[in-house]
Amino acid sequence: MIEPRMPKYQWGQPVLAASDLYNDGSFPEKDEGALLVKGGSRGEIVQVGSHEESRTPVYLVEFQEGFVVGCLEEEISPL
Repeated sequence: MIEPRMPKYQWGQPVLAASDLYNDGSFPEKDEGALLVKGGSRGEIVQVGSHEESRTPVYLVEFQEGFVVGCLEEEISPL
C-alpha cells in the first residue's frame, strides 16, 4: 500500500502558477488543451485533497482569471 504524502501547502495560502496550466478536459466550457492560467498568475488554495490512486496531494486553486483549477505541488509555488 502506498503511504499518503502530506501536503506542503495549506488552505488559504497564496500561490503562483509555476507554469502555464492547460485544460485537461475537466473544463467542459473550454476546448481541451486551451490555456486556463498563465504561468506566474496569482491564486489562493481553496481546498486540499488527495488523489486516491497515487495518494498525492491535490490543491484546488482559485486563480485571478476566475478559474478554480486542480493543481499538483509541481504546478504551484508559494508566495
